[in-house]
Amino acid sequence: MTVRGLALDPVTNAPIVILKAEGGTRLLPIWIGLFEANAIAIEMEKIVAPRPMTHDLLKNMIELLDARMERMVVDNLQENTFFASIYLRTDGREQRLDARPSDAIALALRTGAPIFVTHDVLTRSRGIELAEDLGEADQWRQWIDHITPGDFIRNSPGGAGPGTDDRERTDRADG
Repeated sequence: MTVRGLALDPVTNAPIVILKAEGGTRLLPIWIGLFEANAIAIEMEKIVAPRPMTHDLLKNMIELLDARMERMVVDNLQENTFFASIYLRTDGREQRLDARPSDAIALALRTGAPIFVTHDVLTRSRGIELAEDLGEADQWRQWIDHITPGDFIRNSPGGAGPGTDDRERTDRADG
């Protein structure tokens, strides 16, 4: 997947990171927090802060420890909440860290690590399939103008109500 861009939910003004399947027509929106959206935007625009921001600090720490971020994977979707893993290689061993997708994406952009979403998550989430006869921007605009919170997950057993989990949700931004 690649980061296609950032958008704002027109109803809640919550930031959305949009992932796109490389060479494909599938878009996956994930609602994220404002600070995480800012961290992603700063890296996408290649803005250099005078002091290291949190994700820059993490990148520097990984490098200092002679490790490498191999990939990040959005690997689970439970009750409208996406989960991700960061895979680091150090001393010839692979280590897995639990992470919010937005933090993992911000770090992957800084380290050049690939971004993946499991087939299971793609199947269970409500992404957008782009039609070939309309431009991507037009389709995205059409979709975002007509979204409702119930549009984001298939087979949801009622979804999660407002909670205290700080994971990215498909129906609102947490954190």
